[in-house]
Amino acid sequence: MTPAWISRRTALTLLLAFTMVMAVLPVFLPRFAQPLEYHAFADRRTWFGISNFLDVISNFPFAILGLMGLIFIRTSRSRSSFVDMRERWPYLAMFAGLLLTAFGSGYYHLDPNNSRLLWDRLPMTIVFMSIIAAMIVERVSVRAGLYLLLPMVVIGAGSSIQWYVSELRGLGDLRFYAAVQVYAVLVLPLMMWLFPARYTRTSDIGVIVGFYVLAKVFEAFDRQIYAALGHAVSGHTLKHLAAAMAGYWILRMLKRRVPVDVAHNPAGSAKLAC
Repeated sequence: MTPAWISRRTALTLLLAFTMVMAVLPVFLPRFAQPLEYHAFADRRTWFGISNFLDVISNFPFAILGLMGLIFIRTSRSRSSFVDMRERWPYLAMFAGLLLTAFGSGYYHLDPNNSRLLWDRLPMTIVFMSIIAAMIVERVSVRAGLYLLLPMVVIGAGSSIQWYVSELRGLGDLRFYAAVQVYAVLVLPLMMWLFPARYTRTSDIGVIVGFYVLAKVFEAFDRQIYAALGHAVSGHTLKHLAAAMAGYWILRMLKRRVPVDVAHNPAGSAKLAC
């Protein structure tokens, strides 16, 4: 719940200040390249003629959820999930990003290397930035969120391209892409704290962030998890499944939520339907 002492002006100032700090911070950090050992994933088994089978096939849920989300957003069933139908646009971009992630990540994991990693990261930045834009739309301003959607997606994609170009020049610089990921994880709970909710099921955002953090933990302990589970499944495969669960939870949230005013005044649901 938003603290009573925080005015809207103060909340906007704090959000802008945090964004500016995160935008400038990478400049003051030491440059670091993508470690080449990152591509040496624990589970390299080939099944059915597909290299790194489980790391490849575990991207399939992204495609399913992306398609399910796009279909839901485009049908009349989504009308009760949005006060203003323009609010659908960030979610359309996000579910499209999930669909593209399935192909980009699958392509990368067939033969992991820096060149292919770009196509893994590009669609993920679409997902990150679209979720942030959706939160701006729903908690700050519909108009501002819609205006910012495209620039934010461009900035996110640009961080991936900037990293890739820096690697080609032999000056690998992962700072800005890393900053985009950290910003996405931190700014969502910050906006939840600073701005009042327009919809119910606010706690679902915390679950979504939790699944993403869990995915990063699985990624960091890829080999250890693979060994602990008797070489049945690796941490990176579980990372894909945890990240897909975050996407599922977003779709679940949209299907189940209602405007706060309707939740507090059930009679208002009839007016909403008119």
